[in-house]
Amino acid sequence: MDQVNHDSIQYGSSVIEYSIEYTNRKTLGISVHPDGSVSLKAPLDAGCEMIKERVRKRASWILRQKRYFESFGVPTTPRRYVSGESHLYLGRQYMLRVTPSHVNAVHYQSNIIEVECRQRRDAGVLLLTWYRQRAKVKFPEYAQPIIEQFSVYGVKPKGISIRRMEKRWGYCTKDGQIYLNPRLICAPRCCIEYVITHELCHLVHRNHTKAFYALLTKEMPHWEKWKAKLERIMM
Repeated sequence: MDQVNHDSIQYGSSVIEYSIEYTNRKTLGISVHPDGSVSLKAPLDAGCEMIKERVRKRASWILRQKRYFESFGVPTTPRRYVSGESHLYLGRQYMLRVTPSHVNAVHYQSNIIEVECRQRRDAGVLLLTWYRQRAKVKFPEYAQPIIEQFSVYGVKPKGISIRRMEKRWGYCTKDGQIYLNPRLICAPRCCIEYVITHELCHLVHRNHTKAFYALLTKEMPHWEKWKAKLERIMM
């Protein structure tokens, strides 16, 4: 029977906890899962110090992976990424279907998001990566007509990018770069357009003044409705 132990290392100010499953294999494998947990598969004869040293060498990568998953927020119900779970995409509820396959792929049809994966435990990684890829496509697509709409004010963003933000849906830098939270890909299009419009208004008015809100209302009369919906379904 395979043996599972638990251990941890200190890396800077962070503590990395991990589980170790000893199996009949030759190499050590490290996986970071969407819930932030870290698991290792180690050879039966792997020593504790050797394992710690390998985790230290990969610590920077492990923490980057954990931050990546954190960019999608912590769901109110812990996700297991198994068939039958409900997941949002552009404001619609989809049922997740996880299918064993010789390839890793994600696609959706009707009310189903299907994740094909070589290893079942990779389903969460594949789905979140797919979300981020869709955000990179959809956000600029939704932003373009709004950017053209704002050209009458003589402003244009430097670019539209994705950035993990814990307490913001969007942010506009002083030089005009707009960053959007990748979690927005789960929200309806009008909610995404509200965030984009909000940030474009900052190219005209840096602060949340009366003039700022007057412009926001002019460009998106029902913005409060979409802001409320965004907060209701995503917070």
